[in-house]
Amino acid sequence: MVDVLPLVEARLTTALGAPDARAAVTFLGTDRIEVLRFQEGDVLRYATLGMSAHPMTDPTAVFADPVEGPRAELVLSVRAGLADTDKVLRPLAVLAASPQVEGLIVTPGASLDVGDPLWPGAPFSSVLVGEPGGLVEDLELDDPMEPVRFLPLLPMTPNEAAWKRVHGAQALQERWLANGTDLRDPARKSVPLD
Repeated sequence: MVDVLPLVEARLTTALGAPDARAAVTFLGTDRIEVLRFQEGDVLRYATLGMSAHPMTDPTAVFADPVEGPRAELVLSVRAGLADTDKVLRPLAVLAASPQVEGLIVTPGASLDVGDPLWPGAPFSSVLVGEPGGLVEDLELDDPMEPVRFLPLLPMTPNEAAWKRVHGAQALQERWLANGTDLRDPARKSVPLD
């Protein structure tokens, strides 16, 4: 069985450069989740490392398949210097541990909620999971393992999250695009939803 985490870290550093900080969180009954921070100009990127160690498994399955199933890591991008976004490390680790803890399969278009602000004073407690393949390319693994997908996280205000539940992820993303919303702004206001 191949240890995918060194391959994942290598893919992240190839795409984003060397991390300038890292932190690790371990929750009872789960493997360790690391969060790496990368800085590129005025943008900070936080990437999880550990979520892809095991494939995500359908919670109704009798046995968890140790090889086959989707694998992913999470990537959050925010503008630096506008908020204390380094406090997002624990909430990101919570989200990355959710497949192990809750049997959740994280897919594009899903909403993930931590129940508290993502960082002190953040107007967001939830994120929309974006489509992979933009910032960090998928990491192909040997058959029969599925590739590791690097899923961007797009912070949502409570109003946006509620609107997304009714209208869907695509409609919310179109609303953001139509309004020129800077999804990296850690203090942005909700997009107009009427």
